[in-house]
Amino acid sequence: MLECCGGKVKVRHWLTLLTGFMESLCCTGIAYGWASLVYVLKLDGYFAEKCVNVHCPRNGTWYCSGQDEQLSWVMLVALISNNIVRFPIGYIFDSFGTTVTRLLAMKMYQRNERFLKNLASVCCLVCVQVGNLFDTHRSTVITVYTGAFDSSAVVFLIIKLLYERGVSLYSSFLFLFLCSTIHLLRTIFLMPRRHIPYPVPENYTYGQWQLGFEYYTSMKHCNQQISGYFRVDFSFNSVYFQTVPSFWSCMMTQLFLWHLLWFAIVQFCHNIFVATVNPMLSRLADSDQSLVSHYTNAYAFTQLCGMLCAPLNGLIMDRHKGRPLTRREADLSSSSLALLLTSFKCFLFCVCFSCPILPLQYVSFILQVINSAFLYGGHQAFLCIAFPMCHFGKLSGLVMSLSTVTLLLQFPVLHLIQHQLHGDPLFVNVALTLLSLLTCVHPIHIYLHCRNQRRAKREGNRGG
Repeated sequence: MLECCGGKVKVRHWLTLLTGFMESLCCTGIAYGWASLVYVLKLDGYFAEKCVNVHCPRNGTWYCSGQDEQLSWVMLVALISNNIVRFPIGYIFDSFGTTVTRLLAMKMYQRNERFLKNLASVCCLVCVQVGNLFDTHRSTVITVYTGAFDSSAVVFLIIKLLYERGVSLYSSFLFLFLCSTIHLLRTIFLMPRRHIPYPVPENYTYGQWQLGFEYYTSMKHCNQQISGYFRVDFSFNSVYFQTVPSFWSCMMTQLFLWHLLWFAIVQFCHNIFVATVNPMLSRLADSDQSLVSHYTNAYAFTQLCGMLCAPLNGLIMDRHKGRPLTRREADLSSSSLALLLTSFKCFLFCVCFSCPILPLQYVSFILQVINSAFLYGGHQAFLCIAFPMCHFGKLSGLVMSLSTVTLLLQFPVLHLIQHQLHGDPLFVNVALTLLSLLTCVHPIHIYLHCRNQRRAKREGNRGG
């Protein structure tokens, strides 16, 4: 009977993983397919009034920096609104659990489709905990989801190709809206009501057939520095109590502050590229729309490969599993190499897109996709490793919300490119390349932190 029950549990784990992967692939990161969507928006005439008296005599096509600037700002506003709500969403997730968070996001989406990216953020946030079901491959599962997040940008490529064959933009978005019913079914049957604990107790189950439930409580000590985590499971008559650091103490650690800076810089480089890739291609292709369309399609198809690259990052972070170290020590030690590789690829990516050579942008596309897959996967996995899971939603949301500051900096940067540099972002890209070198400090700090911990542990063993 137990074997049968255990088999059903394993099947549900895999169903949760696979359906979550499809959910992430189809909705979470579609906004990063902006290069494909903006091509359609231009053909539909959005902000076309900004193109008055701007004409390219070489090939008779229209080029307009004003339209490009307005559409780039639309992308930035969407990114900023998404990041601002991440901390409240993370707090709701940590406090009320998976079901409440997902239902709230779906309600927002059904009332107004501009919340599409916020729904995507919630899906990405709550899917991270699925990695807890696969202990030795936890970081790999997390990076598989973030790889699907990157590859979901291909959705806007599909919309672009359908538009070129006569399917209206309204029909495509209506179909995306109707697909939200799938999120509801997955919430009911294949996700926990609260959270998936780590490590997972034997025969743990969830969904409609959930046998127990979890809840969290905080114990206020006189110094307000310790919080408690309770797990009560009535099915197995067991109660777990574990003390963990408070949210505030986690937030003030050097590990978190350096991670915040690392993430903000790399994300800033990526968002500048995504917001300016279409005008950059137009400029390098002399406004040849067929050539711009070709490179836009190439970029979108390259983004589809994100789900193939991201698991490599997870394998790097899981490589120390099984060694004579605690789970946290093994994972934290492995994360330094993964984050350092991300920083190095970000530097190479910035170098490539700084060069005003059109064929070289193929390399930029590849590096951007690989680096983006490593960025979000490494970010989510590191927070799961370095800090208690009961604070994951808040810490992840706080990083995204505070990184809004760098997004706000993109408004003057874009204004500088369009009006002071006459559409040529070379000097801005060189500055970004130099800035990207600062991200190497975070993985080096993690390495030194782990080395000091191991040294202190050895000295403690000798003293004992």
